[in-house]
Amino acid sequence: MIRPLTVPSPAAAPRPVSPAPSRARRALRFLAMAACAPYLALKVAWIGGSHLGIPEGSPLLDHRAPMLFANALTVLMDAAVIVLVLLLTRPWGLRTPARLLVPPMWAASGLLVPIMAGFPLTQLVGALGGADSPAPSGGSAEPFLDAWVFGVVYVGFIVQGVALGSLFVLYTRDRWGHLWRGRVRDLARARRLGGRATAVTAAALALLPAALHLLWATGSATGLNTGRVEERGSDFYVLEYLNVLYLAMAVAGALILAFRWGPGLPVKVPLALAWLGSGAVGCWGGWLVFGSLMSLGDVTKQPTAVMLLTYAVHMIIGTLVAAVGVRFLKERAGSPA
Repeated sequence: MIRPLTVPSPAAAPRPVSPAPSRARRALRFLAMAACAPYLALKVAWIGGSHLGIPEGSPLLDHRAPMLFANALTVLMDAAVIVLVLLLTRPWGLRTPARLLVPPMWAASGLLVPIMAGFPLTQLVGALGGADSPAPSGGSAEPFLDAWVFGVVYVGFIVQGVALGSLFVLYTRDRWGHLWRGRVRDLARARRLGGRATAVTAAALALLPAALHLLWATGSATGLNTGRVEERGSDFYVLEYLNVLYLAMAVAGALILAFRWGPGLPVKVPLALAWLGSGAVGCWGGWLVFGSLMSLGDVTKQPTAVMLLTYAVHMIIGTLVAAVGVRFLKERAGSPA
């Protein structure tokens, strides 16, 4: 008697073996670590008192203690990328609990994606004749960093993002690929209403920041501080449109996962939208809140109440959409959500 072919359920999928990393993974590991070097070198130099890349008159030179703290924090953050790279490419990484890997990887994605999208686009728009940020009223713009610093740092971040993201995709395919196999039509209906309520809440909250970003992208100064209004150029407008895109990605991913919309879509599409969108919205919102505390005493650059509210809502939306993704994966794996 011939037995019918059966496909193991996601919960019954075997745990991956721990093979030695392939040549491609070793190359990506080297690339990611090498891309961290320029940023770490600059930060360590600044902590040590160097003024490399900092022009005379920069406000960075007038606030030694806050900058020491900010530089030390960002050194730790970039060093964490190296830890993540090792975790994603060493055999012991497959045995690391998900709760120790997923949150820092989500945060890294959320901070790198806006740079990976924003920097090339702003450079392209500038090359096509986009307007530079005008000097503040009353004189020339106050120097902050030499232009070459931004190029070195942001190119390094883009390479980090590409290499780290590629390694994470390969890692998740080995360890959790069975959870994002198939199409949305193949998914069972959600067993609980909590995920739907969370997705709808995130979508409703997104209306406020999306409306504000659209206003700012189309030239309105509503709710912006004086410094931001005076410095607006093509870069500003490009980044505001991208902020709307990240919100749309997060909300779309959450709603598709919660309501099983788009039956023909591969499951990995809404998961990717939710992951990248929630990270960019939530983590970048948190970074902007942190940055508002480091505005170096310039009253014109202190965020307004509207700006702070926007950043805070970003953080809430990112957290809610991430929660929808976690609930979905737990249900798909057969664990209690």
